[in-house]
Amino acid sequence: MRQIIAVVAIAGLAGCGVETATTAATVAAAKKQEIEQGRKTMEQTQQNIGKAMEQTQQGTDKADETVKY
Repeated sequence: MRQIIAVVAIAGLAGCGVETATTAATVAAAKKQEIEQGRKTMEQTQQNIGKAMEQTQQGTDKADETVKY
């Protein structure tokens, strides 16, 4: 009888460990995806800033040319 109780208790505890590990893995996968999306957003933002800076420089160059003549 004691052995059956011990087996049931161990199986129950092992089940909790599996559930915890599965939950941790799911959370880790979600965080990884969130980080990857953040990196993509950062890269797009940097590209947009670069384009805006180029356009501003082109406008400044045109203004300089207009003033010179």
